[in-house]
Amino acid sequence: MKYKFIENVPKEEYIKFFNSFKYSHFLQSYAWGEAFKETRGKIPCYIGLKDEKNNLVAAALLLKKNMPLGLCYYYCSRGYLIDFKDKELLKIFTEEIKKYLKRTNAIYLKINPEIMYQEIDKDGNRIEKGKNNIDIFNNLINLGYKHQGFVKLYENNEPRYTFRRYFEQYKNMDDIKKSISKTFMQTVHRSYSYNLKINLNSNVEHFFELNKSNAAKDEFIQYSDEFYKKLYEYGKKYKNILVFDVSVNGKELYEETLKNHEKIKDDFDKGLIKKKNKADSLDKLKRLEKELKMFEPYKEEENLTICSLINGIANDMMWTMYIGNNRLGEYLFAVNRIYFETIEYCFNHNYRFLDLYGTVGDPNTNCKNLKGLHAYKKKFGDTYIEFIGEFDLINKPFMYKILPKLLHIYRKLKK
Repeated sequence: MKYKFIENVPKEEYIKFFNSFKYSHFLQSYAWGEAFKETRGKIPCYIGLKDEKNNLVAAALLLKKNMPLGLCYYYCSRGYLIDFKDKELLKIFTEEIKKYLKRTNAIYLKINPEIMYQEIDKDGNRIEKGKNNIDIFNNLINLGYKHQGFVKLYENNEPRYTFRRYFEQYKNMDDIKKSISKTFMQTVHRSYSYNLKINLNSNVEHFFELNKSNAAKDEFIQYSDEFYKKLYEYGKKYKNILVFDVSVNGKELYEETLKNHEKIKDDFDKGLIKKKNKADSLDKLKRLEKELKMFEPYKEEENLTICSLINGIANDMMWTMYIGNNRLGEYLFAVNRIYFETIEYCFNHNYRFLDLYGTVGDPNTNCKNLKGLHAYKKKFGDTYIEFIGEFDLINKPFMYKILPKLLHIYRKLKK
């Protein structure tokens, strides 16, 4: 069969193929490409391969970064949109991309397909006789791709490990609840006592500020406020984004807490507390005093957003991409609640899986806050997955070798 390489796939055709492809990824969406074009200085290139019937059989979003001297390089995040098990099709697509790299004077192209490398246990060790895609890995090497290593932390552009919940194995929400850590579910239940309001796809107006503390704590890069807004704008337009946020009436929260505090204190003063209940009542009084101090700064707020989660969508798959919360949101267990609400939403709307988008391959690492992040996601994340990692398709070996130095000089000159 003859195939034709398409350098600029029309928007409607690309979106149609993306929406019909079983293994699409949010980071290959049209929304992702347009958001990066407007806020990150990257040029989205939508390429594809057509068969004799003029149907797309493969496609990819390449983010192009222009360099001095007419050079450039490309990044294909979580791509390609192709059946990697079809060796002949992948070979043809790769050969056409090599020609494309030459025509556009590119140094290299980086890809990191979301393909499982091998089944692993809870400690990140290979499961003997478990499933694997080593054949796909070896085929990529044979086609000329250079693997960037079996990294275990966050050294590359995208995490090589994740937690993912496949919903087909669950009959109902009760089964799902049983699979989640008991301590996690206890905090979810406690969150209901604060009368939190769950909002779906409202906006991302407060996200940047809420995300600040998370980015600083976990030492992750925070994008600009404009990026999140553009991502939401395009994501909502093309149905690739779903935002959950949690809000609370700070005024009612404070007043109710004050009312409960005064009631218990009054009962103490009047001697209405029985001796056997004094210890418990005293503990409750101390907790209410602590909460009054916590809630006091928000007592004038009647609709306060305390947590927000941006999810990426591709067909029946969802990825939790970015989360933000403030101190009040943490105290009211809004973070755990928002993750639980997302899980429940996916199950009720027949999603294939929910991916928590990233963890480490070494659960015992002492690097940054990654050990704690892994332990947290493990409580409700379900299946622990290892991906095959990043690959570079190199067009200019010498320039590829010195590129890190060139980028360092280029960034210094820009400053």
